Amino acid sequence: MIIVGVDGSRTGLEAAGWAAAEAELRQAPLTVAHAVPKWVCEQGAVRYAEVARWMRDGANTVLTSAEERARREWPQVRVEGVLLPGDPRSALVKASEGAELLVVGSRGIGGVRGLLVGSVAYGVSAHARTNVVLIHGRPDTPRGEIVAGTDGSPGAGRALEFAFHEAELRGARLHAVQAWAWPHVSGFEPADRESEQDTLRRLKESLTAHRERHPGVDVVAEVVHGHPMEVLKEAASGADLLVVGSRGHGQLAGMLIGSISQALLHHAPCPLAVVRA
Repeated sequence: MIIVGVDGSRTGLEAAGWAAAEAELRQAPLTVAHAVPKWVCEQGAVRYAEVARWMRDGANTVLTSAEERARREWPQVRVEGVLLPGDPRSALVKASEGAELLVVGSRGIGGVRGLLVGSVAYGVSAHARTNVVLIHGRPDTPRGEIVAGTDGSPGAGRALEFAFHEAELRGARLHAVQAWAWPHVSGFEPADRESEQDTLRRLKESLTAHRERHPGVDVVAEVVHGHPMEVLKEAASGADLLVVGSRGHGQLAGMLIGSISQALLHHAPCPLAVVRA
C-alpha cells in the first residue's frame, strides 16, 4: 500500500497524482488520507455537532478532489479515501505503519508564507515508519533519471537499494553521486586528486551488489567536488526523483534526520525520497 496525505492544497493534489503513478508502477493500492481533529470524527458528540458535520463535509470534499486527481491520471489504480482523526503529523505517521511509502506535499494550505517546507512535511519525514517522498513539484518533461546521494554510510546503502528499485520500475537511468571536498590546510595547496579517485573507486564498489540484484539498470557513478547539498541539488535538477538516506556519516546520535536531508527537504528541485534508517 502507498499512502498520500492531502489537505486541499495544490501541492497535496500534485502529491496525489505522483502517488498514483507510483502505485501503478508497484501494482499497489493507494490510500488517500486527510486528517481532521478527533472530535470531528465523534459521531455521538452533541456539542458543536453542526460544526463537526460542516468540517466532515469539507474534509470529504478534500478527499474526493484528491481521489479524482489520482483516478484521472491512473484509472487502473485502486484508490481509497480515509479520514484520519488527530494531528496530521501523528496521524500520518501512525497510518504509515505497514505502508510501502508515504507521500506528502512540501507545503499545505496551513503553511506560513515564506516557509519552503511545511511542518507536516517536516514532521512525517523525521518520524514516519516507512520511506517518505516529499513533492515540491513534478518535472514537466522527466528525463528518465533517478539521482541517489551517497556517502558510504549504512543509511546511504539503503537509499541506493531504494534508488535501484525505483530506476528498475521506471526503466530509468540511475545517477549515483557522492560529494567530495579537498582538505584545505593553511599555507599549503589542496591535497592531490588521488583521494578523490579513491572515493570514486569506493563508490563504484558500493554499487556492485546492487548492480547484481538489478542487472537491467543503467548506472552512472560520479564524485563531485563541493558541498553535498549543493552537489545533489544541481545533479537532481530535472530528475524524476532524488533519493537520500535519512541520516549519513557525521550525524549526531539522536538526530531523527540528518542535516543534508533536512536541507534538501527545503531545496530539492524535484520529488525527494527520504529512505528510513
